[in-house]
Amino acid sequence: MNNTHILWADDEIELLKPHIIFLTQKGYTVDEVTSGNDAIQQCKQKHYDIVFLDENMPGISGLEALTQIKNLNPDLPVVMITKSEEEHIMEDAIGSKIADYLIKPVNSNQILLSIKRIIDNKRLVSEKTAQNYQQEFRNIGMELNDVSTFDEWAALYRKLIYWELELTSSNDTGMDDILLMQKSEANKEWTKFIKKNYINFLKNPTDKTPAMSQTVVKKKVLPELKEEVPVFLIMLDNFRFDQWKVIQSQLNEYFRLLSEDTYLTILPTTTHYARNAFFSGMMPSEIVKLYPDLWVDEEENEGKNLHEEELLGTQLTRLGFKEKFSYTKITNLENGKRLVDDVPNMFNYRFNVIVYNFVDMLSHVRTEMNVMKELAEDEAAYRSITASWFEHSPLFDALKRIAAKKAKIIITTDHGSIRVKNAVKIIGDKSTSTNLRYKQGRNLNYNENDLFTIKDPNEAFLPKVNISSRYVFAMENNFMAYPNNYNYHVNLYTNSFQHGGISLEEMVVPFVVLESKI
Repeated sequence: MNNTHILWADDEIELLKPHIIFLTQKGYTVDEVTSGNDAIQQCKQKHYDIVFLDENMPGISGLEALTQIKNLNPDLPVVMITKSEEEHIMEDAIGSKIADYLIKPVNSNQILLSIKRIIDNKRLVSEKTAQNYQQEFRNIGMELNDVSTFDEWAALYRKLIYWELELTSSNDTGMDDILLMQKSEANKEWTKFIKKNYINFLKNPTDKTPAMSQTVVKKKVLPELKEEVPVFLIMLDNFRFDQWKVIQSQLNEYFRLLSEDTYLTILPTTTHYARNAFFSGMMPSEIVKLYPDLWVDEEENEGKNLHEEELLGTQLTRLGFKEKFSYTKITNLENGKRLVDDVPNMFNYRFNVIVYNFVDMLSHVRTEMNVMKELAEDEAAYRSITASWFEHSPLFDALKRIAAKKAKIIITTDHGSIRVKNAVKIIGDKSTSTNLRYKQGRNLNYNENDLFTIKDPNEAFLPKVNISSRYVFAMENNFMAYPNNYNYHVNLYTNSFQHGGISLEEMVVPFVVLESKI
């Protein structure tokens, strides 16, 4: 039985009886009124799913009634029906956010199609999306068995993100659960891929080795600097591919998409290691060897990313880019507001780097504030917060100012994050690093099956603090917890977003190139 309630306002309602009977036979409930005032009163007294409103009625006009109805309920769909095709009437109606516009004389099929498009659209889209994913589910499963290169993994991950976003928008919870299971299976296979190939990527790079944190400037950024147009590299830290997809629509009005790619982050997938590798063009142990003053060990209290500008300068010099560049790091709202004012000056440089730390603060604060835990309870909510923040951020304002001139934008990140679910136990001494997704230290005690171990840091080009130092990494959606206060940490961190370990979400990150539309 159809539960859709329709209000139809027309001073010639008697002439529309055949249509109303047709809708009643289809299972719709239709109330009839003959004036705009009556339509407004009915909307005050009853709930309706859709209103058909004649534009030309005695008393207040349909457009005037439309305004008052929208004031009562902004989300109520209103279909304007008129004999006139005058452009200004259509513009006024569309400007008032009508759901549809029909020209008299209307026929029953037109009316039914309008209702279906408005009322049933979400349901029909949801059903079609679920059906399409069911068909794709088997194909993705077969791909999981065959994928063998980073490019294939990146394509598969992007496909999973596509379906995740589609199913989220369609609100099909049954399919959501199936997709989560498939993502979990993908991360298991991805972990096997990393265990098998990661060290070889570092020690024996070839033309087929993917761009990684330490090579992405050379492989992907430098080619964009060949032209004379100013380039703005925006590094949104801790920024996943799905988060890029939810802000993309906001940028489409101002920028043209030139390319949408990914690169592979190094381990550990943290700002300290991955971002310093990005800006220096070197692995962490190489930075320690060549520029010891620009690297801060984990046990030291000072900031671990205080020398990004100097590291980038050394890399650009090695790559033959000798021009001056600008570097700006945004860590709070006041910095962001100043960034907007500084944009015109940045056009004096051919290369501008903007590091924006907000997303990282958002993911960390989530584990410390109950409000944030409620707001970002899952991936969909996390994406929603990202989109809302970006829409109202100084960064978006700055990008709009950049878009007013001819420029190229690169949007990328240093690493992503994953929502952790399962705790694995580990024991370490006081010098062990505190990150939940990786540990660096000596005398570590854990189940070898639970974690990926790099016993010799030199193999992974990581600093070796002590002779017996090793690195261990959480895999898939696991995190590490000490046996003492185990339950406390499980309750605190389960379902929080963390980074440092091995997962598609942390390691396959966006590298997007845009240009101004002017």
